[in-house]
Amino acid sequence: MNEPARTTTIEPVRFQPTAVDETRRRLPLTKGRIAAIAAVLTVAWFLWFLFTAKSVRFDIEPATATVEVSGGFELEFAGIRLLREGAYLLRATAPGYHPLETLLDVAAPRSQTFVHVMTRLPGRLTFHSEPAGATVFVDDTAVGAAPLTADVAAGARTVTMSLPRYQDAHVEVDVEGREVEQTVRGVLRPDWADVTFPTRPAGATVRVDGAEVGVTPGPVPVPSGEHRIEVKLAGYKAWRDILQVRAEETRVLPPIDLERADGLVSVRSSPAGAGVTVNGTYRGTTPTELTLTPGREHRLRVFKIGYGALTRNVRVASGRETAVRFDLPALTGDVSVTAEPADAELWIDGALRGGVNRTVTLAAMPHEIEIRKPGYAGYRKTVTPQPGLVQEVKVRLLTLEEARFARLKPRIATALGQELLLMKPTPIRLGASRREPGRRANEVLRDVDLTRFFYIAEKEVSNADFRRFAGGHSSGSFETADLDEDEQPVANVAWDEAALFCNWLSGQEGLDPFYVEEFGKVVGFDPDALGYRLPTEAEWAWTARHVDDGAPLLRFPWGESLPPPDRHGNYADRSATHVVGRIIFGYNDNHIVSGPPGTFQANAKGLYDLGGNVAEWVHDFYEIPEPDQRLNPLGPKDGDYHVIKGSSWMHGAISELRLTFRDYGAKGRPDVGFRIARFAE
Repeated sequence: MNEPARTTTIEPVRFQPTAVDETRRRLPLTKGRIAAIAAVLTVAWFLWFLFTAKSVRFDIEPATATVEVSGGFELEFAGIRLLREGAYLLRATAPGYHPLETLLDVAAPRSQTFVHVMTRLPGRLTFHSEPAGATVFVDDTAVGAAPLTADVAAGARTVTMSLPRYQDAHVEVDVEGREVEQTVRGVLRPDWADVTFPTRPAGATVRVDGAEVGVTPGPVPVPSGEHRIEVKLAGYKAWRDILQVRAEETRVLPPIDLERADGLVSVRSSPAGAGVTVNGTYRGTTPTELTLTPGREHRLRVFKIGYGALTRNVRVASGRETAVRFDLPALTGDVSVTAEPADAELWIDGALRGGVNRTVTLAAMPHEIEIRKPGYAGYRKTVTPQPGLVQEVKVRLLTLEEARFARLKPRIATALGQELLLMKPTPIRLGASRREPGRRANEVLRDVDLTRFFYIAEKEVSNADFRRFAGGHSSGSFETADLDEDEQPVANVAWDEAALFCNWLSGQEGLDPFYVEEFGKVVGFDPDALGYRLPTEAEWAWTARHVDDGAPLLRFPWGESLPPPDRHGNYADRSATHVVGRIIFGYNDNHIVSGPPGTFQANAKGLYDLGGNVAEWVHDFYEIPEPDQRLNPLGPKDGDYHVIKGSSWMHGAISELRLTFRDYGAKGRPDVGFRIARFAE
């Protein structure tokens, strides 16, 4: 029968790891084991070094040099060194050579060769010259005078030995160096010729290029080449020649007969600088020495401006010297100086002599007369007084402005032949009083200070003149009357065209253009330029209205009231009744439209047609200024229109005929032309 099953209870217990025997786990480090490990590591490192090292060969000249390499581990086998990549210091030494020390950079290639040539130490050279004392040059560098010993760098060298009066000696030397002693000898050959001078008489001194070298007959050493030779003996004339000789030549010259010397006369005078003639022939100025033929009389005359001349007869002996002195008597003359202003100063030869309006006595020689006064241009003149005569100097000093004006040409001509007159302007008041009949609102009174001298054309620019600039221009016609004849003033030109004509004319004469152009348009102006331009409104008004300083300005071109004198200018007369609206009643000038410039009488300044013919463009932009302003002489800086001045052949009313009348525009009109001007300085 089966037994009943047993019930078993499983209980947890704490884990206990199996104990390890420590004595069996640790191996003891004995000396043998350490040596084995070191041997293994050494072999491994050595194998690594052999695998990574580079084969380096050093080719050093000389081959006997001792070579050291520092900077890392190396192995050497049969002249080949094993080195790892990196930087090393190479040192090489050898007897007789400068030590070599250089840095090396061992690179990646497996096999590398470094070539170096060591520098030899200098050689010890001893130099001897025959004759001694020659200067020694090694490759053109002086090292001293032979005999001497000097260190010379190794290699092929050229030694030159040089001594005055000898030919240079040249020696080629291969200097061994390495402190090896060598001797260099140079034999210098004479650089002169032995020349015999057979003079009669003998015993004369021989000079070569001024240096004394011996006495005749010699032989005398003469350096090779071409030289000036002088043979001189007391009491005889010097013998001179040019002699060409070769080194080491022996030469005998033909016999030389020395001539007896002239007599010598030393001439002095008081004052010095006087002229001297001998027997009527000019021989220089004192002090001087003259050679004269002995045994006869010579007539000496000494003279100087401002002094009386003196004459003397002189006889000289052969080879002897005689001294003669002349004291010249002074001559004087009177100079009368009259000057304005009366308080000016008188300067003579740079020294102040007091005031003017006096007579001074001066030596009869050239004197510089100056008259000075602050604020005035000085006057200077050279005067030579004459004995027995009174010379007069009369002067009116100019103010600085007058002198400035006087330096300028009063008249100039353009490349086209147009004549311009010089003007010296004064301040002017432009405009008209409100009470003046015919006055317009734009004629306000204002002041302009004109200070720059200027030139202005006598006449208006003609069609012929303008067509030299613009060949296709036509001034056209008005009604049935022609405006396009060559001699008529140009018309139907815009202001810009007139300004561009001025620039073109400046270019013909090499003058700086007054107007600034961009793409054929006028965009400004240069006030410092001296090129041609249009006159300013103030310049035009001054030349038209000013007569004399202090006198009233003109109202009309002819005077103060209407009508103008018959044939005074080209205005709207009865002949133009059918072409213009308003004429001057009863006036006749025989021109329906414009006539040739200069047909009628010039004004007080010598200018034509400032009233009548064509009205004229001027430089200024148009504006109506505030009353009583002081304006820029060149007018406003900008604007849309330009001022037109003067009446034309179309005008017959009181407003337009007045010289203060101002019109304006930009485009051309049949009755508007222009004249040219330019600054004088």
